[in-house]
Amino acid sequence: MVKTSSRSRRGENPAKPPLGELAGCPFHDLRMKLTTAGLRPTRQRISLGWLLFSKGFRHLTAENLQDEAQASKVSISLATIYNSLHQFTDAGLLREIAVDGTRTFFDTNTARHHHFLLDGVLIDIPEVAVDLSHLPLPPTGKRIAEIEVVVRLRDAPAP
Repeated sequence: MVKTSSRSRRGENPAKPPLGELAGCPFHDLRMKLTTAGLRPTRQRISLGWLLFSKGFRHLTAENLQDEAQASKVSISLATIYNSLHQFTDAGLLREIAVDGTRTFFDTNTARHHHFLLDGVLIDIPEVAVDLSHLPLPPTGKRIAEIEVVVRLRDAPAP
């Protein structure tokens, strides 16, 4: 008589470890990141997540991400990229930074910090570098939910 484990009898694949046991595998970690954030790890979300999160902290526009997807031979529409970026933001995986009325960046660093803007490029400012101790009081019945500072830079005149 061949003895089978209870796992095999339940129809599970004994060669496949349970979800969460493959820490260190980048694709598994990304699937877990999406799942933990409440997002279904679809093929498109995994592809975009890989492009977004595999290169460390950075700032991207939807158009930047579309260019990277095309260069990586990932076929995905700009509308799907926008939808996914907003879903990632709503799930807490990205921060959305509107720098003017026409351009929005998405930041993979969700920790509290501020930015310099120089020639269309965002550069992180550590939170400790900005003094927010003298803010005006909000109107009655309102509270400050979040403060984000974007410091716009330009070249200084030559001496």
